[in-house]
Amino acid sequence: GGSVRQPASFCGVVGLKPGYGRVSRYGLVAFGSSLDQIGPITRDVRDAALLLGVIAGHDPCDSTCANEPVPDYLAALTRTAGFSPRGPSTTIEREGAAPLTGVRLGVSDEYFGEGCDPAVRDAVQNAIVLLEQNGATIETIDMPHMKVGIPCYYTIAMAEASSNLARFDGVRFGRRAERPSDIHDMYSRSRGEGFGPEVSRRIMLGTYALSSGYYDAYYLKALKVRNLIAQDFERAFERVDAIVSPVAPTTAFPIGEKSDNPLAMYLGDIYTIAANLAGHCALSIPCGFDANGLPIGMQLMAPPFGEAKLLSIAHKYQCLTSHHAAVPPIAAAARG
Repeated sequence: GGSVRQPASFCGVVGLKPGYGRVSRYGLVAFGSSLDQIGPITRDVRDAALLLGVIAGHDPCDSTCANEPVPDYLAALTRTAGFSPRGPSTTIEREGAAPLTGVRLGVSDEYFGEGCDPAVRDAVQNAIVLLEQNGATIETIDMPHMKVGIPCYYTIAMAEASSNLARFDGVRFGRRAERPSDIHDMYSRSRGEGFGPEVSRRIMLGTYALSSGYYDAYYLKALKVRNLIAQDFERAFERVDAIVSPVAPTTAFPIGEKSDNPLAMYLGDIYTIAANLAGHCALSIPCGFDANGLPIGMQLMAPPFGEAKLLSIAHKYQCLTSHHAAVPPIAAAARG
């Protein structure tokens, strides 16, 4: 739901979530099987393209991995912005970078409303202006169901987590409690000792949503909302090549600040979860800093298997800026 893009945004680096099925999930400890997707966190877009080219592709060990050809992502970058494949990943070539003429980018007011920090909003909107100045066409799109994405995502994710984590019972998977009195004691102690409070919370909520009498009211309804969110994306991508938004409503917060408020922590996913629900690819790229020197990330989203286009647009923006190569002011101050 944002486990690649949010830390990348908070740390001023690039985070890429490929579309569902682009990268094999074989070997991944499943959390939400219909949502999980492995992706790289890298210094810049070129490194993300290089790494995605290695990890993408069909895997017979994962039935959800699509049997689709893997494009040459690095070549897509060179065609777009004139990057030398042999050049260092931090090189910025402003001269000769092909303009974004013909690229249509969608912007939705739903991503810039209440709860979005002014510094984040300004940085992303300034990035949109820069993209437009370099040839991109900006179109206003409507994403009416984004506001219900949080409850939809967490209902589905927790339900799937409760099923996936049931295997960690102390018998087949996971740790086993020492010297249990009987099998029931082994089960309960193994899971109680092995799962932390947040994992336990998600298991209990997911089990509740799947229980008799509540399945239709919660899980089934969430699946219907998920379909509506996917339809919003389908309509948008009929008009635009990619959608631009913030990655998170705020910059990085102090460690432990939201530990006692899970809901506040969940709301941090508000801009990223829709791409997981719809199975689309999405990318976080640095676009500035707030007044405290903390990095701000811009999100780009594209249809499934649209990673090459996504990387091309991000790479062009990176050629016009130096946010990805800058040491965050807060880090520079700490060094001093």
